[in-house]
Amino acid sequence: MPPFEQTVHRYLSHLYGPRASEVQRRLGQHIAHFRTTLQAPAATENSATESDNAPMWSEKDQWVISYGDSIVADDAPPLAVLNAFLMHYLGERISGVHVLPFFPWSSDDGFSVIHYREVNPELGDWEHIRELANHYDLMADLVLNHVSRESLWFVDYLTGSLPGRDYFIEVDPETDVSQVTRPRSSPLLVPISTRRGTRHVWATFSEDQIDLNFENPDVLLEFVGILLFYLQQGMRIIRLDAVAFLWKRLGTSCIHLPETHTVVRLLRAIVDEVSPGTLIITETNVPHAENISYFGLERIAKGPPDEAHMVYQFALPPLLLHTLTRGEATTLQTWLSSLPVLPKHCTYLNFTASHDGIGVRPLEGLLPDHERDVLLELMHRFGGFVSMRSNPDGSDTPYEINITWFEAMRGTRKGPDPWQIARFLCSQAIMLTLQGIPALYIHTLTGTLNDVEGVERSGRLRSINRRRWQRDELALLLESPSTPTHDVFHALSRLLDLRRTEPCFHPNAPQHALPTPPELLAIERGPLSNGRRLLALFNVTDTLLPLSNVGDAVEQVLSQHDWHALAPQNAEQETALPPYAVRWMVAEA
Repeated sequence: MPPFEQTVHRYLSHLYGPRASEVQRRLGQHIAHFRTTLQAPAATENSATESDNAPMWSEKDQWVISYGDSIVADDAPPLAVLNAFLMHYLGERISGVHVLPFFPWSSDDGFSVIHYREVNPELGDWEHIRELANHYDLMADLVLNHVSRESLWFVDYLTGSLPGRDYFIEVDPETDVSQVTRPRSSPLLVPISTRRGTRHVWATFSEDQIDLNFENPDVLLEFVGILLFYLQQGMRIIRLDAVAFLWKRLGTSCIHLPETHTVVRLLRAIVDEVSPGTLIITETNVPHAENISYFGLERIAKGPPDEAHMVYQFALPPLLLHTLTRGEATTLQTWLSSLPVLPKHCTYLNFTASHDGIGVRPLEGLLPDHERDVLLELMHRFGGFVSMRSNPDGSDTPYEINITWFEAMRGTRKGPDPWQIARFLCSQAIMLTLQGIPALYIHTLTGTLNDVEGVERSGRLRSINRRRWQRDELALLLESPSTPTHDVFHALSRLLDLRRTEPCFHPNAPQHALPTPPELLAIERGPLSNGRRLLALFNVTDTLLPLSNVGDAVEQVLSQHDWHALAPQNAEQETALPPYAVRWMVAEA
């Protein structure tokens, strides 16, 4: 049996025991069909692979996150408007785009999928998706934990018809499910009227998002087929949405179960075999140690990591909020110093904001509860909200902050101040400096304000950060020098231009957070094989920071090399860092 088939059989045996051989036979049919029908998209500059079929990334990899209709106009489908916007305003500054679920949906702005193989006609069609994939590395969501109750699969369940009849998880409502980890405060079990009477089905996120039963191998095979279909349409990055909750076993927390990790490993093995260079990224908004478990680093002694190629740096956004609103970098520096050294097959997706809120669960073990609560209260003062989740004892605790990143940078614990844009740009420069691939949410790029009217219309707190821009209105703001939108967008564009030309920002370049006074964050990237290195300095306070007060570690690094400024500022002649100033400096061997 070839190595790939041996690997698949091992994973399927873990999942399905004696049924593994039959499941593997059917999975092989999916793969054979894919190989005979695939018209591989032409390779782009950013989609090369290394000789050992590991994914290749570089300092040029910089991504944007957007809904298909984040920018709309009357004369073109939203997907075409998005493509034109990215090409005109960002061009080669970015290499990839994550288009959030673009399928027919019934709730949660796309994450309650009705049909996985269709494009929502209100956005466009598959030609528009393929056009985006021709210009950029395209990320698509594989929403595999749950499905809309309006889907045909769920209609099958209601009527007792195949295939969907056995796709869902029925639980006696008297069952003790208190051990189950909850990301929401809604009931876990939802009553459903079927032809067999009232049944209660598992619904982790909402009563409209019904969890799928992966103990049924038919469900797994459905999603393998969907995954291969996405690859046929030109997707290069597959995001496994809410994957941590995938496998359920009563009497456990039903999060991060071994079978869940095995499913991720199986999907990784499939894409590595049939479409080398495709990236698997897991979306797991959980405490940091749990999050990075999806690399599979504990198995590295037996070979390369075999789970996700990438994980989101979920701890970064709330730690940055804490750092820049409190004016101390020690907590962030300590966390950065604790990050494991990653093999070349793995990297992080760094971000500050996304379509969701700013998760606070990743702060567990990193920030005391009283410091977290001070941060939550501050975000309330800046116009934000806090979403809650249920605990086994029936209590609720904070789950995420709902606010736009620009508004979150309105001030410090002392209140609003004149430094909002400088503080905002400092936060983005820190994110762009860190090891990994950076992703900027469309509303971060445009410095969008809180959409309170959107919250009132939808009744959902997350709508605060999901505004739909009218194309002409956005264009006017971008071209008017007197607007924050103009200032933010063009400053970020300059940072992206600089970053993509600097090899020290390669995701595989080493990273070291230097010990410094609390007011300063210092990060060294490199050295590269040719000895080149980069030093990044960030004043995280609203006061002037003399360069004579940067700490012994930074003084030693500065004295060892001949540094020159990468950014436009003439850093060599500066004697102090202004509030929220950023300095990127490079040195040759």
